[in-house]
Amino acid sequence: MNDPELMTLVLLGLAAACAGWIDAVVGGGGLVQLPALMVAFPHAAPAQLLATNKLGSICGTSVSSATYLRRVKPDLRTALPLAGFSFAGSVAGAAVASHIPRSAFNPIILVVLVCVGAYTLLKPSMGQLENLRHAGTRRHYGTAAAIGLGVGFYDGALGPGTGSFFVFALVSLLGYRFLEASAKAKLANFATNLASLFVFIPAGAVMWKVGLVLGLANLAGGYVGARTAVSKGAGFVRVVFVLVVGAFVVKIGYDTAHQFGLV
Repeated sequence: MNDPELMTLVLLGLAAACAGWIDAVVGGGGLVQLPALMVAFPHAAPAQLLATNKLGSICGTSVSSATYLRRVKPDLRTALPLAGFSFAGSVAGAAVASHIPRSAFNPIILVVLVCVGAYTLLKPSMGQLENLRHAGTRRHYGTAAAIGLGVGFYDGALGPGTGSFFVFALVSLLGYRFLEASAKAKLANFATNLASLFVFIPAGAVMWKVGLVLGLANLAGGYVGARTAVSKGAGFVRVVFVLVVGAFVVKIGYDTAHQFGLV
C-alpha cells in the first residue's frame, strides 16, 4: 500500500482526537475512527483496518485508564476479572476477524446500537444512581467476567462501539453509575486492544505510520475526555452516551441502507 498523503494523515488525526475524547467519556470512539480509516483506505483488508484502529485506540485507552484509576479509583475486584476475560475474548475474536466479510460490519453494528440506544432511552434513571446487584458475591464477579468475555470477543472481531457496550452492560447488568462504569470500561477496553494487537502485529496487519498518527491524536483526546468525564459526573456521561449512540445509529443506518441499495 502506498504511503498516505499528508492531508489524509491530518484528517485521520483529527478524527482520532475526537474518537479519543468520545472513547474516554463514554466509549464508542471506534465508531469515529474506524469509519475514517475505511474512507481513507477503501481497498484495505478488514484485518488491516481493524489492526491499525487498535494501535491508535490503545494509546487513548492507556491514558484514560490511568486518569480514571487515579481519580475515580474503580473497585479492582470487579475491574480485574472484567479486564482479564476481556483480554481472552478479544484474542479469540481477533483470530476470526479475517473471516468476517467487510459487508457485514455495518448491519451487525447497527442492530446492536439500536438495541442499546432504545434500552437506555426507555430507562431514564439507569446509571444515575449506583444500585449494585449481587455486590461482593461470586455472581457479581462472574457476571463481570461474562461481560468481559462477550464484549471482548466482539471487540477483537469487529470493534466499533466496544467501550459503549462495556458501559451499557456494567450499568444495566451490574447496576453501576455511568461514571464508575466508564472507569471500569476503560481498563477492559485497554485489555481488549492489547490482546487484539498480540494477534494482529505478528500477522503483519498494522499500517504503522497511520496507526502511530492515530495513536498520538487519540492519546490527546483520551486525556482531555477522561478529565472532562470525571469533572462533569454521571449525568454528563449519560447525555453524551445517548447523543453518541443516536448519531451513530443515523450514520450507520444510512450507510447500511446505501449498501443494500435502499437509498
